[in-house]
Amino acid sequence: MTRNYHTADVFTSTAFGGNQLAVLPDGAGLSDAEMLAIAREFNFPETVFVLPPENSAHTRRLRIFTPGGELPFAGHPTVGTAFVLAHVGEVELTGAETRIVFEEGVGPVPVLIRAENGVPVFAELTAAKLPERGIDTYDADTVAAVLSLAPADIRTDGGFAIEGVSCGVPFLFVPVRDLDALGRARVKLDLWEEALKNSWAPEIYLFVEDAASATRNGVATGDGVIRARMFAPKLGIAEDPATGGAAAAFAGYLTWRATKRDGTLKWTINQGVEMGRPSRLEVEADVEGGEVREVRVGGASVLVSSGVLHVP
Repeated sequence: MTRNYHTADVFTSTAFGGNQLAVLPDGAGLSDAEMLAIAREFNFPETVFVLPPENSAHTRRLRIFTPGGELPFAGHPTVGTAFVLAHVGEVELTGAETRIVFEEGVGPVPVLIRAENGVPVFAELTAAKLPERGIDTYDADTVAAVLSLAPADIRTDGGFAIEGVSCGVPFLFVPVRDLDALGRARVKLDLWEEALKNSWAPEIYLFVEDAASATRNGVATGDGVIRARMFAPKLGIAEDPATGGAAAAFAGYLTWRATKRDGTLKWTINQGVEMGRPSRLEVEADVEGGEVREVRVGGASVLVSSGVLHVP
């Protein structure tokens, strides 16, 4: 049995940057075990299997696998698959903007594809689920130890706190004080297993405000620039270069702390820098009375390879 595949780098406009993704445009007939084995063979953060939609009004159904198992939703596979399908002609572009809908485990996910001269250049998802706060509380000293950091490296002023948030997959958001702390972070797996593995949000998302942006307008008003890293041991991902699902949840984390209570808040997230795979995610949240009404995450992608996979 053979299957065509394509790989792309997502949340980047430069090949060999961003987050790697494998897409199989025809995943029909593959078993769950085969999908997981293929995801492990690629060993990318995620591999997507594209299926016919269950609702004919939608474009495709996506099944998303990490090397550790299946996810109900993930941002870079959603954005990247839209780009890949449009680039190879599986999805017809209708002009400068094309709107499609993917079926995922969290429900229908709308995606906007922007094109120039008939070629896709940007894709943006709208989160199917709004950010949800977790109920677990986390000790800053313990989390710092898990990350090989000192307690003073964790930021707890200005309304910042360690908090779990989910738009389908929970992430633990950990604010750190500076880029030095962000760069020094390393997960101690034995401590992670003791303290976080069985918590509501075991995947860790560290972030810091970009200093130049913060002096102009800062995260508290929206329209900020963030540097981030994401560690996901439970998903089988040592570190992720770009995490769209976390970025969607992060929009809730930031909005709940923003002074701007109405309108659209915007952030640029730079991730993967420490890995040598710099990524750029554009995030927007529509807010009414301090409540999140819609979250969007988008970015560019680059097609890297195409080939044939031989499945035993």
